[in-house]
Amino acid sequence: MAGYAPITPTDQAEMLAAIGVDSIDELFAQIPEDLRLGRPLDLPDGMSESEVYRFLAGLADTNLDAERIPSFLGAGMYDHYVPAIVEAIIGRSEFLTPYTPYQPEVSQGGLQVMFEFQTAMSELTGLPVSNAGLYEGPSAAASAAYLAMGQTGRTGLVASRGLHPHSRETLATHAVGFGATVAEVGLEGGLTSGEELEAAVTEETAAVFLQNPNFLGAVEDVAALGEAVAAKGALLVVAVDPMTLGILRPPGECGADIAYGEGQPLGNRLDFGGPSFGFFCAKEEHIRKMPGRIAGETTDADGRRGFVLTLQTREQHIRREKATSNICTAQALNALAGMVHLAWLGKRGFVELGELLARRTAHARRLIGGLEGFEPLADAPVVREFAIRSERPLDEVLRLPGDEAGPGPLLPVYPLGRDYPEYEDAFLVAITESRSVEDVEWLAHMLEHGQAGWDEHIHDHDEAGNPVANGAVR
Repeated sequence: MAGYAPITPTDQAEMLAAIGVDSIDELFAQIPEDLRLGRPLDLPDGMSESEVYRFLAGLADTNLDAERIPSFLGAGMYDHYVPAIVEAIIGRSEFLTPYTPYQPEVSQGGLQVMFEFQTAMSELTGLPVSNAGLYEGPSAAASAAYLAMGQTGRTGLVASRGLHPHSRETLATHAVGFGATVAEVGLEGGLTSGEELEAAVTEETAAVFLQNPNFLGAVEDVAALGEAVAAKGALLVVAVDPMTLGILRPPGECGADIAYGEGQPLGNRLDFGGPSFGFFCAKEEHIRKMPGRIAGETTDADGRRGFVLTLQTREQHIRREKATSNICTAQALNALAGMVHLAWLGKRGFVELGELLARRTAHARRLIGGLEGFEPLADAPVVREFAIRSERPLDEVLRLPGDEAGPGPLLPVYPLGRDYPEYEDAFLVAITESRSVEDVEWLAHMLEHGQAGWDEHIHDHDEAGNPVANGAVR
């Protein structure tokens, strides 16, 4: 294992000599004695590579992943089926290791993908311009705030409590550097309070942030809420779930000035939470203040169709005081996966997927909300996610049977108490096309009865009694 050591004793001695000290202890002499460990780290003996592999494989076997148990976790990241064509395309060398798009003569493939991606996101959101993608959803929220402040000359930000907690936290963090303030608007019946929103928006408000569907899964009346925003001259920023845009009115038709979102549901697996990509669309008057890159279509000297970077409003390209962001890159490969997924679905398939999600989600809410001791948190329409309240403590309701080694794992749903103390008795259930009707019945049964009796109820299960989650629509 010596080949994996970061430095050898000889390397260490040379570095100490170069900085003029005789030992590691002398190097850290400025650190008080009582703050230093004073003994070797309590680590086990080293292992060979094959032993490490077996050890890590054993640890991995203790995890319950979405391939072994149906996952109803959502809250922004979803277990969608990713068609095989996605990995086949993004694994091609011209996409996996593209040259920098600053030089279009050697980057036509990458630039065309950006252009097609922008076109697709613009069509989905109903807004005329899109950039080539951002890191992920919450950082896109910060970019929207910066754009709105520059466009309006105001410093007030208003965010619905239905906005994803990560986006709200990101806005609060960036507001400190922006010199902005952030006011939150509460929820009423699971929806943004129109009365509170109208009171919160003032002549100093640069932007109002809504989410549709909101974090609780409820479909907001964005057009109605946006009237109070427009009346005060603020920008309306709407976070959207791309998978719902096949059946919901796009934000551009509801008065939104900016729409952004998390792109993970499109062509990207969960992969421990990342990487993913963000998307950002806006009205045309905001194009020069948009973050990141925008690819455009052109013709070369021979009249052939080609693609270039039309706008690069990053501080690496233009004067820093005129830059709209310091984004060093974008998740271009992940955005390509999203574009391939959309092309695979096609326009009709995308709508059909949204309809399937809505039907299956409605069935799941009726089934689980009708169980004794459970009820929906809100009655508002939902598309792919909903919140359920429990009369019993969630630690008791969601805990699967354990063994002598300790308690069992939690059911794969999202407890709301970690983000909403007022909903400590509630949890989110997310539906994708990978969750079959049998999977929903399994969840309902486990919430009501636990494992008892399930083996006799369902035939499509593994040795542990869990339905087989093979990613197929059943």
